Amino acid sequence: MKYSKQREMIIRTLDGNTSHPTADAVYEELRKELPNISLGTVYRNLKQLAEQGEIRSLNGLDGKTHYDYNVEQHYHFICRKCNKVYDVSKTVAQNIKTEVFGQTGLEVEDCDIILKGLCRNCQKQQ
Repeated sequence: MKYSKQREMIIRTLDGNTSHPTADAVYEELRKELPNISLGTVYRNLKQLAEQGEIRSLNGLDGKTHYDYNVEQHYHFICRKCNKVYDVSKTVAQNIKTEVFGQTGLEVEDCDIILKGLCRNCQKQQ
């Protein structure tokens, strides 16, 4: 992939960002420094970065595609009230591939687990 300033800034926006932003959120953040960047450029670059494995594309969270700079194996929790997305360590189900194979004979190569419920903040509000 050829270097571009926009792509570099998209990566920088995602790096260390644990909020798992949508393309629209990345776009709004980038417009602060690059007011002329187009939403199409953001979508195109996010898609290419995800296809190349530099970032993760997350679907099924809240009906929108979110992006994650952390490409290491981990799971996600989405709060059903505020829609905030949290990373969950893979250690909560670290033997899942072995268990699935042992019970079904199916060989799992990769998995995306999405847990849903209430985050701590929303629990306090109830």
